Amino acid sequence: MPNTKLALESSLKKFLLHKPLDKITINDLTTDCGISRMSFYYHFKDIYDLAEWVCVEDGRRALQDKKTYETWQEGLCQVFEAVLENKPFILNVYRSVSKDRIENYLYKLTYGLIADVVEEKSAGSALAPADKAFIAEFYKYGFVGVMLDWIAEGMKADYREITDRVCTLMHGSIDNCMRNFELPKK
Repeated sequence: MPNTKLALESSLKKFLLHKPLDKITINDLTTDCGISRMSFYYHFKDIYDLAEWVCVEDGRRALQDKKTYETWQEGLCQVFEAVLENKPFILNVYRSVSKDRIENYLYKLTYGLIADVVEEKSAGSALAPADKAFIAEFYKYGFVGVMLDWIAEGMKADYREITDRVCTLMHGSIDNCMRNFELPKK
């Protein structure tokens, strides 16, 4: 029933334009969607679970096929754009839930992007899976930190400038990390 999930997403975003997340009830959403509470609980355990799903889905839609070395910067820009397009929703969620929850939403989103790039760049190498995961985790934390600062500052800075700076910082660095991990350990 993907239509039910999409209807709940739309309803949640509508309510978040004028109500804090912690003041929205499941009854508000189910009444707005014309579904039963049981239908809600079939898909989500609570409103926070729905909010997390919405964040991850928005990001997944934004990334789509932008998970290669050649397109990761565009993918990162699209994540920023998706966050900006949903600014009232994101800021409301940011203010209503714990920072850990927001970090987890963003970690899920960015890890897939970076892990795919690392996997692509390491094709044919002897790089251990644990080392690939470590490299992806390292960059994931940097991306999420930059994005959290941007959100906390009200999303005022030009995200294109931020992604350009990240790109400059990362130019050749994944390749360098892989080479360093492949060197014999002393």
